[in-house]
Amino acid sequence: MTTPAAPEPMSLSVSRVDEIASGIFRYDLRRDNGGELPSFDAGAHVTVWLPNGGTRCYSLANDPAERHRYEIAVKRENSGRGGSKSLVDSVREGDLLPVSAPDNWFALAPNASDFLFIAGGIGIAPIMAMMRHLNRTRAARYKLYYLTRSPSLTPYMHELNAPEFAGKVVLHHDGGDMDCSFDLWPLFERPTGADVYCCGPPSLMDSVRDMTGHWPMTAIHFESFTNALAAPRVDDKAFIVRLAKSGGVVHVGAGVSIIDALRAYGCRVPSSCESGTCGTCRTHLLAGEADHRDLVLSDEERADNIMVCVSRAKSAELVLDL
Repeated sequence: MTTPAAPEPMSLSVSRVDEIASGIFRYDLRRDNGGELPSFDAGAHVTVWLPNGGTRCYSLANDPAERHRYEIAVKRENSGRGGSKSLVDSVREGDLLPVSAPDNWFALAPNASDFLFIAGGIGIAPIMAMMRHLNRTRAARYKLYYLTRSPSLTPYMHELNAPEFAGKVVLHHDGGDMDCSFDLWPLFERPTGADVYCCGPPSLMDSVRDMTGHWPMTAIHFESFTNALAAPRVDDKAFIVRLAKSGGVVHVGAGVSIIDALRAYGCRVPSSCESGTCGTCRTHLLAGEADHRDLVLSDEERADNIMVCVSRAKSAELVLDL
């Protein structure tokens, strides 16, 4: 059994590469003929096919009003699966990259009048697009708290010191010292009516999640760029996935992800980050109790959806709409 093939990626030219912080590179992607690109909303990401054969999702950082280019920022990671190293080490100005049309699982709430942005490190990328959009449209107020280790490790620091961001940005560098961490609690002690958007490393995301438990659930939004959620756990158990459309039965071993088990069975599911952070592999859950491990779905969405790249089953079996 197979699902329909995903649309063919666009072939975009790398028109410029800049190192905007230590080990962090900005890529400007355009059509060779200078034509318009598919539109996107702030918070969107694209999937990039990498030289090593893998794919990764990267947030778009430029203003959505710019239809002639996409801007992504890539941190070269020495650990991980080699995707960022493959891109940074192999791709140069003038090269062509296969890139998907934009998708968005981190969109700005359409009716919000106030936004509170919390970013850590490379997590600033989608929030840059959001702030650029809000600066242009003046649709809502916002404040950014941007937490990094040092100025040299802070992408977009030059841009954030520009006049258009004056009074809207708080930069904090902790020097790698936990005792110098920024105290976020005063921001969250009392719900303010703002929508909170947080993107950064797991420790930052966990802190914000813990501090906002008393806020309206629909006002808190997360996006992550880590694959730590995909790591197997010692208490993982085997279970069964039933495929409602084909009638197939897929056995998922304790050390195997649902998506890998589906692939072995012959069922193709769209995927990209395989870390529970991009939303590409969202699958309709018809029955069973899922062990949700993603950072994309809301509590309401988890009732009948599952991210098959990282999540598992609490019940003996799950029934998926495949």
